[in-house]
Amino acid sequence: MEESPKYWLVKSEPSTYSIDDLKKDKKTAWTGVRNYTARNFMRDSMRPGDPVLFYHSSCPVPGVYGIAKVASKAYPDPTQFDPKSPYYDPKATKEKPIWYLVDIAFVKKLEQPVTLEQMKQDPRLKDMTLLQRGNRLSVMGLSKEEFDVTQS
Repeated sequence: MEESPKYWLVKSEPSTYSIDDLKKDKKTAWTGVRNYTARNFMRDSMRPGDPVLFYHSSCPVPGVYGIAKVASKAYPDPTQFDPKSPYYDPKATKEKPIWYLVDIAFVKKLEQPVTLEQMKQDPRLKDMTLLQRGNRLSVMGLSKEEFDVTQS
């Protein structure tokens, strides 16, 4: 029996990588994640085809700006092995990688972003991980309802 898709949200500062960058590139490796929970989501749970909300953080109007999808199975993040990378991890080896990533592919840019303020006002999203105090994850799971509410 095929597993039903899981739903995800990925966060990026638009000055680093935006939905417009993803639209232009069509697909990107989601490199540089250095949080174990987020890494575990990518490594253990994200599957090709899973829908993804693309969220802009640390900007004047934080919110969901587009829809993407998981475009690969997890594989070792190459930035962990590169001493010139800000994401270099001297404890990681090619034989025993620590950090994993998935590729993310562009689906569409929303006509209007669904802002953080709008999400906070929607009672259907009260349990959404993104809205919980102290949450700083760059990759997080969503319920189907949270995905559906937040993309419209």
